[in-house]
Amino acid sequence: MNGTDPVGEWLTVPDVAELLGTDISKVRGLLHERKIVGVKRGERSIFQVPARFFVPAHMANPADVGPAPENPEDVKHVVLAALPGTFVVLTDLGFSDEEIIDWLFTVEDSIGVAPIEALHQGRKSEVRRVAQALL
Repeated sequence: MNGTDPVGEWLTVPDVAELLGTDISKVRGLLHERKIVGVKRGERSIFQVPARFFVPAHMANPADVGPAPENPEDVKHVVLAALPGTFVVLTDLGFSDEEIIDWLFTVEDSIGVAPIEALHQGRKSEVRRVAQALL
């Protein structure tokens, strides 16, 4: 990833474990199962995952947002539900994990925003249709 970083906030594997309220081995499982992807970056080449891959649990599926917990301390975070299937589509197109992240965080003219933003808006089908058109 070169130039300015459109991803913004990145999380290390221990950061992800803390955010999700789990342990590092579970995060590694999410990576192995391709529920999330990440890349090595920075001077020390530390493996990191975009923070935007995670949302409060009540927002996991933007098309069906549930009620927020009354107590902010009760907010649990999860992987944005549309990501794993989107990763499959992009991987099937031959994208590397770095290319997947680049594509998700770069404004796509045909949808008017970066695909990650569209996924946060519940526009999963549109994002996947655009991805498949890349063939």
